Amino acid sequence: MVKKTLWVAVIGAGPAGYYTAEALSGGDDDVKVDIIDALPTPYGLIRAGVAPDHQSIKNVARRYEATNVRDNVRFVGNLALGRDLTLKELMELYDAVVLATGAPKDRPLGIDGEDLKGVIGSAAFVGWYNSHPGFTDLNPDLNVPSVAVIGNGNVAVDVARVLAKTAEEMETSDLADHAAEKIHSSPIKDIYLLGRRGPLEASFTPKELGELANLHNCVALVDPEQLPSNWEDETLTGAQKKNMTILRSMSDNTPDMKPIRLHIAFYRRPMAILGQEVACGLRLEHTIVTVDGQCEGTGESEVIPAGVIVPCIGYRTTPIQDVPYNEDRGHFDNVDGKIFDGLYCAGWAKRGPSGTIGTNKPDGQEIAQKILSEVTPSGKKGRAGLDAIIKKRDLQIVTFQDWKKIDAAEQEAAEGPSPRAKIADVETMVRIAKS
Repeated sequence: MVKKTLWVAVIGAGPAGYYTAEALSGGDDDVKVDIIDALPTPYGLIRAGVAPDHQSIKNVARRYEATNVRDNVRFVGNLALGRDLTLKELMELYDAVVLATGAPKDRPLGIDGEDLKGVIGSAAFVGWYNSHPGFTDLNPDLNVPSVAVIGNGNVAVDVARVLAKTAEEMETSDLADHAAEKIHSSPIKDIYLLGRRGPLEASFTPKELGELANLHNCVALVDPEQLPSNWEDETLTGAQKKNMTILRSMSDNTPDMKPIRLHIAFYRRPMAILGQEVACGLRLEHTIVTVDGQCEGTGESEVIPAGVIVPCIGYRTTPIQDVPYNEDRGHFDNVDGKIFDGLYCAGWAKRGPSGTIGTNKPDGQEIAQKILSEVTPSGKKGRAGLDAIIKKRDLQIVTFQDWKKIDAAEQEAAEGPSPRAKIADVETMVRIAKS
């Protein structure tokens, strides 16, 4: 008796999708996985979210490539759910579908003025300087003297650092050419990195924070009054202690040390963005952190100038029709990754935007094990059925071998020590892929 194939479609070719596919495909050739992504390029946030000057982090893509070359795994790029086919169609073709779509939408600030020109969510801003095809036409006006970055996580630190670095400091990065031109010709002199709570509650890592202390043209400034006393260090975690050491060293800096000033400020809650049509400033309320960790306003406020404001306060998964969605947490409703029979979710689509790239590995393994233990092959068409739809609708998909052509073209186009010159136009990528 011929054993039936278990067909699984993973929607999203980022870390969560690849770790899920890796766990599903590693032990049984009768399990076949199609990794489907709307973009012609794999790797999700590894390509479009990790900072362009953090090339070592991107090396995890080599692990994902090893999954892609397995006989029972296929990458199907340039195929978008909703645009090219429906979730219902996929569920009719595959025994299980995993939504690993990430959280590509910015969480709103919820304050007056956030719809003004010059207010740019971090998903859009990071996508712009990382050559994401969806944000190449963002065209932010960086001809401003000051920028405010709202948030105390690593994304906020990334945005501030990329804005502050010189062209020479970024020459080994894959910063988008269109972004490099604007950033390195900008007259920005003041960058504000703002957190509504204190330094002990900040979620940036010591490694990321430490990079801000070694910028060529930018001095990091910290008000020593906002830092805890040394005697409190005994109660801190290892990461907190390292952060305090770095912040205390920054508190000795003076504004005249370098031409650009990075003001790292805590206990500042955004209350309103000022301006008529274009943002020109940000009203902040001073806060305190209570003994139970809550942030409370003091009633005291200040206004800082800012022609560009980048909120880095979290992300939300894009809802999909007929899929239960948790509006409060911004991800799909699920129980341990299961949405309902045949439909699962992994990564940020499952738990919200939390953790590191590596956090997705146990998450993907858990979802894979759940599918393998409770889903029975039913004789569905799987890949053959998907290929029939692709042919009937004359869709231009990009396979992993096609992607390798794009990859090679980007590396060949790189100048100097840069690893690649990213292509941001989908039509160009598809043309190269099919050449």
